Amino acid sequence: MKFGCVAICAALILSVCAGSGRADDVTLTARDGSVALSGELLGYDGEFYRIDSAYGVLTVDGSGVTCTGAACPDVAAYVAEARFSGARSMGTVLLPVLLETFAARNGFAVRRISKSDTRFVYELSEKNGGALVGRFLFHLTNSDEGFADLFAGEADIALSLREVTPRELDIARQADLGDMAAAGRSRIVALDALVPLVSPSNPVSRISLTQLGAIYAGEMTNWRDLGGSDTPIALHMRDDLSGLAQAFARRVVKNREMSVNVIRHDSDAGLADAVADDPFALGVGSFSEIGNAVPLVLHGPCGFESPAGITEIKTEDYPLTAPLFAYLPPRRLPHLVRAFLTYVGSPAAQPVIRRAGFVDQFPQAVPFQQQGARFANAITAAGSETGLGELQRLVRTLDGHSRLTVTFRFENGSSELDAQSRSNVALLAEALERGVFDDRSLVFVGFSDGQGDATVNRRLSLKRAGVVRDAVRNAARTVDPSRLSLKVEGFGEAMPMACDEVGWGRQVNRRVEVWLQQGR
Repeated sequence: MKFGCVAICAALILSVCAGSGRADDVTLTARDGSVALSGELLGYDGEFYRIDSAYGVLTVDGSGVTCTGAACPDVAAYVAEARFSGARSMGTVLLPVLLETFAARNGFAVRRISKSDTRFVYELSEKNGGALVGRFLFHLTNSDEGFADLFAGEADIALSLREVTPRELDIARQADLGDMAAAGRSRIVALDALVPLVSPSNPVSRISLTQLGAIYAGEMTNWRDLGGSDTPIALHMRDDLSGLAQAFARRVVKNREMSVNVIRHDSDAGLADAVADDPFALGVGSFSEIGNAVPLVLHGPCGFESPAGITEIKTEDYPLTAPLFAYLPPRRLPHLVRAFLTYVGSPAAQPVIRRAGFVDQFPQAVPFQQQGARFANAITAAGSETGLGELQRLVRTLDGHSRLTVTFRFENGSSELDAQSRSNVALLAEALERGVFDDRSLVFVGFSDGQGDATVNRRLSLKRAGVVRDAVRNAARTVDPSRLSLKVEGFGEAMPMACDEVGWGRQVNRRVEVWLQQGR
């Protein structure tokens, strides 16, 4: 709200200015004295006041008013604050190193104050003993506690290794925090993945998701079932409050009870070390913390394999990709905090994310010439409805292009893009706005699973490619449309990435890829 931009009737002015006299009440008066509003001060973010008045919660531009009352902040000495709570693996290294590089890029001095193993504060100040400008407080526990603190008003940002659950969505609504699943309520900070791990001395090299789920549900217990020795499998997993462990239970074990014989660990590094030291151990850990353990390749019943690699995680071709989320409140955060969150998603932050051991989101181009295996799979898997002519059309269309590592997928049974894809829309739109792809062609290429009629699948894949193209174009508001070409193509089931015989394989196959015309 800006005073002078709207008319406020005299009755409203008189009734609100009467006030209640509470110590936390303030009065905001237009600089020309024409209008005043009173109410309980809910917050000041360095730019805007939030007050709870008799007419509801109002947000008022601080540049146009003066504040009177005992609760008024000292505007000249304002210090931006943000409270982070949640996943320890995000807050131990990743967020601190991003905060330190953000401070360095913006000319701030930074100081860390440790209060305990799980609580610390970063203070940002002007250089050479200047004024304190920001305070970032961290409380590191797990994803569950991060959401609980956010809902209780004890945190501003929840750090989570998983998406918000339906139950948490309900709690947030009851706490007047709105729809936590809405666009803009979360940011993906980086990418990770769930990976099955074994000791270097274990001869087993591959496992299916079906086998993995059965093992952790206690339905398979011996290595001989995986082609190994006649020895019981020693199971390892993170503690049940870990976001990654919860994601594994939901996506792989599903509606079954977890085996009571699972050995639990309170850190990814501890799990990886324990597995590496035991030739009969099987663990599910984090791609960012493999240590000396060896990741198993996931495979499907048709023979397709899905290794956990940086490219496969970026494209979500690896089925157990796990985005790392920062969930935000429904109100404005201080300008300094917003600037930090913008930096986290910027191209400048992506090398920092890589150095911290996580997978960044910066789009990389994989040349056509390096994708022989994918085209070989397309030929091998081609059925009677995908003839030679369609495969030749596929090759002709994509020859001379590179695949970008931004892939778009939809929520199960929905026309809505999934969380990582929504983040990819913003990343690609920002690249378009910066002119990264000027004077070149981008082709949005839709693919489907192999269920149903091939002609229908081609039409559906083309439609989905158009949906993604339009989402990116709409998000890139400042792009000059004359500087680039955004095309769409649909090839249906012509190039599967995984086996259609299993649900996760069909999900991987339903995608929209982006192919960039190679430079001349």
